[in-house]
Amino acid sequence: MNIRRSDIVFFFALLLGLYVAWIARDVLLLIYVSALFAVVISPAIRFVQRRHIGSWHPGRATAIVFIIISGLVLLGLVVGFALPPVFRDLQALSVAWPKRAAALADRFQRLPVVSRVDAAALQQQLTAAAGGVIGIFKGIAGGLFWFFSWLILTGYFIIDGDRAFRWFVLLFPIRTRVRLEPTLMRAEARVRHWLVGQGALMLILGCISLLVFWILKIKYFYALAVFAGLANIVPIIGPLASVTLAAMVASFDSWTKLLGVLIFYFIYQQVENAFLTPRIMKSTVDLPPLAVIVALALGGALAGVLGALVAVPTAALVAVFVDEYLINPHREPPAAKAEAGAA
Repeated sequence: MNIRRSDIVFFFALLLGLYVAWIARDVLLLIYVSALFAVVISPAIRFVQRRHIGSWHPGRATAIVFIIISGLVLLGLVVGFALPPVFRDLQALSVAWPKRAAALADRFQRLPVVSRVDAAALQQQLTAAAGGVIGIFKGIAGGLFWFFSWLILTGYFIIDGDRAFRWFVLLFPIRTRVRLEPTLMRAEARVRHWLVGQGALMLILGCISLLVFWILKIKYFYALAVFAGLANIVPIIGPLASVTLAAMVASFDSWTKLLGVLIFYFIYQQVENAFLTPRIMKSTVDLPPLAVIVALALGGALAGVLGALVAVPTAALVAVFVDEYLINPHREPPAAKAEAGAA
């Protein structure tokens, strides 16, 4: 009777926990993403800590500050070299804007598709869309708040991650802990490799964009290529922002350049999604190409852009636990092997 009563209590407690987790799913997702990125960034922190000047070794806080300053300096160099010519061209564009706008409007009106568009209906749609501007600004404000919250939480996980890991492991009984701790360490090492694969994809897109934009003679091709490479870390939104920006710049010169940009992005996205991403993630995260594609689709469906961003490292994490507890449930933990060998 007592066992049956405890099972009933556990069942309702589980339902209550799932209900609370569903209500707080956005916060839990923020915590999970912060912890995941802290795991990915931690090797860079340890790399800086291993450097030394004479007998002095930087501490964890010093290493974090050094990486932040290095990132800001790199960003400043990119902005310093890329923005001045952009600003000069924007100033020239503002002077010549009336003529360019008239030419673009005339060119646009000559398109066969545009002649079939109902101008009154289009104006009505634009008026309705203008009413959603406030909602757009609210979304941007919410995104900025989420970003800074993620930044702060990631910093805390980096600084105090080891203590949080030990505390989490101590929640389990010793018999479970012997197997869980090495499993988590293996999962951590596997998740870190995701950043290597993602960095390779960003570098490939940046280099190819630089070459294609240079061949097409698009203005600010270097800045557009850098932006395309950096934005590629964010699935869906990153490539969409890149192609929109490049298309806007190309459209001021000619329809041929605009068409060239659109064709390039269309072909590259097909190659990246079907060939590059599955194979690069296979070699770095050790996941089959089909698993990578399914993970990206499920992540995007469950949590949108953010879900797609963390889908591959999450799949690597799940794969380690499936291998340890489902495929090889009777495998002897490394700690038990070491104890047996010592005996």
